[in-house]
Amino acid sequence: MTMKASGHETIDQVAGKAHEAVDRAAETAGKAEEYTREQASRAEERVREVAVHGRQRADDVLERVSTHVRENPLMSIGIAFIAGALYSSLRRRR
Repeated sequence: MTMKASGHETIDQVAGKAHEAVDRAAETAGKAEEYTREQASRAEERVREVAVHGRQRADDVLERVSTHVRENPLMSIGIAFIAGALYSSLRRRR
């Protein structure tokens, strides 16, 4: 009977160690998930900031171009004509 009792003790010890290992793994996974969520949130926030900054820069450039065109309409027409002619010439060569 001592052999049988000793076998049960061993099984209980192994089961206890297995439960401890699973608990530690779950805790580690929980911390990893939390860290991943925090990093994803920070990345999302950064992307939004960069997008806002990009839109502001685009709006600034558009405003400068519009101002230049209003102040120099003939020069703007000439530049547009030359750019169109160059583009057309390059497209024909392909």
